[in-house]
Amino acid sequence: MNMKKSINGLGDIKGKRVLVRVDFNVPLDENRKVTDDTRIRAALPTIEHLRQNGAKVILVSHLGRPKGEAKDELRMDPVAKRLSELLRTQVTKLDDCVGNDVIQAIEKLNDGDVVLLENVRFYNEETKNDSGFAKKLASLAQVYVNDAFGTAHRAHASTEGVTHYLSPCVAGFLMQNELEMLGKILKKPEHPFIAIIGGSKVSSKIGVLENLIEKVDTLVIGGGMIFTFLKAQGISIGKSLLEEDKVDIAKQLIEKAKQKNVGIVLAKDVIVATEPKAGASSRIVSVNSIPDEMMGLDIGPDTRELIRQEVIKAKTILWNGPLGVFEVDDFEGGTRSVAQNLAEVTKNNGAVTILGGGDTVAALEKFGIAKNAYTHVSTGGGASLEFLEGKELPGVAALDEMPVEINT
Repeated sequence: MNMKKSINGLGDIKGKRVLVRVDFNVPLDENRKVTDDTRIRAALPTIEHLRQNGAKVILVSHLGRPKGEAKDELRMDPVAKRLSELLRTQVTKLDDCVGNDVIQAIEKLNDGDVVLLENVRFYNEETKNDSGFAKKLASLAQVYVNDAFGTAHRAHASTEGVTHYLSPCVAGFLMQNELEMLGKILKKPEHPFIAIIGGSKVSSKIGVLENLIEKVDTLVIGGGMIFTFLKAQGISIGKSLLEEDKVDIAKQLIEKAKQKNVGIVLAKDVIVATEPKAGASSRIVSVNSIPDEMMGLDIGPDTRELIRQEVIKAKTILWNGPLGVFEVDDFEGGTRSVAQNLAEVTKNNGAVTILGGGDTVAALEKFGIAKNAYTHVSTGGGASLEFLEGKELPGVAALDEMPVEINT
């Protein structure tokens, strides 16, 4: 993928209206207060840069899944309140994202002011990438910045459609950082390069596994996925999670890895229980002796040590997806072990560690491990997965490529 033009190359933007697609899809509690402002904080460098350079900043985001209807519980007011606190300046939340009232409010903006449009998914036209709606959004501004990597895999009006009616269209700092970090490990990783791919389903990771087999030295497979791979090797997995229709694909991936001389690490031992609940009767068993009436819910200590030995040799490590049912304390050990190992090699060995996926981030939060313990923690769940599959993301493809003429 060609390099995309970034916010740094915009030149003089004083007095210009800049439409910024951000990802402020944050969790709210029953009192409609933001409970995790990570995504808001992630956009601050871009917003601050535009403000300091005298731009009039118009932010647009979605929140939840209103499915084309205006829903009071999904209005952006709590987000504007939290953003105002973080920026230490008043952020005005508008009651719509298109229309005359919005146009009039934007006309009154002073240089450096920030407004937040209402939830863009109150309109069905957003997810349908309706050209008329995209044109209305674009008419609010003179410059477009996409800083929402988490939605870049969607061709929506606010991520792709607006770029047909605005110029220049550039990446914000968060977007730029994601593209550089993820792009670097796919194009020029330092070897040995290890990928640890977890999660429950093979089906959601097939593309990633196929793409990574072409690039890595070792592939560690964990999470619920391992049981489909174990089944592919003829191992009895009891009541463990199985995607029966993906057993043949697992066989093919194992075979492909052999042909490419890529090491595949599967579990040697697992923690089994009768059900994935706290307090359920559990024990450690070899993968060759999983009881018929039990299910594997985490990797065992031997497997954790096996992964640790691979990790300490690596120069580049990609981790996406938990190694077990980490949400339940009894089955968090494998995921916690990998999280700690990666933090250690980042600090002590100078390894490049790239983490992605919503569940991976949730695990770090549960364990109280700061994101800066790693080289990079991606903000995009589905977007980072598709990027790692080698797919072109519509929200990225639509941005201007380097070099490009600046419209003044």
